Amino acid sequence: MNILITGGLGQVGSYLCERLSDSNEVTVLDNFSNNLNNIELSSDVKIIRGDIRDQREVNELVSEADVIIHTAAQISVKRSTDDPIYDADNNISGTLNILESARKQNIERFIYISSAAVYGKPENLPINEEHPTDPLSPYGLSKLTGERYSMLYYSLYGLPVVCLRPFNIFSPRQNPDNPYSGVITKFIERARNNQSPVIFGDGNQTRDFVYIEDVVEAVFKAMENKRAIGEVFNIGTGRPTRIKELAEVIIRISDKKLKLQFASAQIGDIRESYGDITKAEEILGYKPEYLLEQGLRLCANYNKI
Repeated sequence: MNILITGGLGQVGSYLCERLSDSNEVTVLDNFSNNLNNIELSSDVKIIRGDIRDQREVNELVSEADVIIHTAAQISVKRSTDDPIYDADNNISGTLNILESARKQNIERFIYISSAAVYGKPENLPINEEHPTDPLSPYGLSKLTGERYSMLYYSLYGLPVVCLRPFNIFSPRQNPDNPYSGVITKFIERARNNQSPVIFGDGNQTRDFVYIEDVVEAVFKAMENKRAIGEVFNIGTGRPTRIKELAEVIIRISDKKLKLQFASAQIGDIRESYGDITKAEEILGYKPEYLLEQGLRLCANYNKI
């Protein structure tokens, strides 16, 4: 099978490449913007340095694909707020570019990697797929718009689309040098440097942290299951983790005598958020396998703390 992975050198895309390249012909389209370290993909993976907004290049690559996994995106909430036009150009126009090419080909599956950021502030918990979508940032809005376009191409043109909404993905490959890295990466980096994790607020905020391998498995199931076509799925663990608890686990794993450090709460920070994954469990057969501490230990070992 010929698989095109946009953003294949990013966090999700690179893990997908590793798993899929054993038995498939994998092509990556990536603009090399993420600067992830220590990615050693198989020499069989064809890597194209390019842009999802380049219609000619996209047309050529899509014409050779059986499956498209669209992970490429501008992923920073802060950058989206600073430059909404850049965010929209990448996440909306870029996605539309790929969809338009895909509808003219005999694509077996188009998988759009969305984000739980489409929900905004939770009105009820856990968050299921029927929860209102009211994004709080241009990033969340652009991901939701790409998702809506994808579903429209399913209903209008019959493109076999599946949309996945991951919650807080973490992996060893997150780059601590990136100013937009998530809280886990920052906590691990501080522990590695014998510094206490800094918690904004009281630490009782909750998030749904899902390990990268569980996200990859969800993508596989979305590729294989015909019942998934035309559907949107939450991908997470279905379990809330308090930020304070997260920091304590990382300190325990590091085996260092560090104390929690607290700072003023960040304005607009969502208090509680975690997903309802019942739909993914029932239709995809998705079941997260990695417990939080197990995933954190893999990250910690990779980063040598």
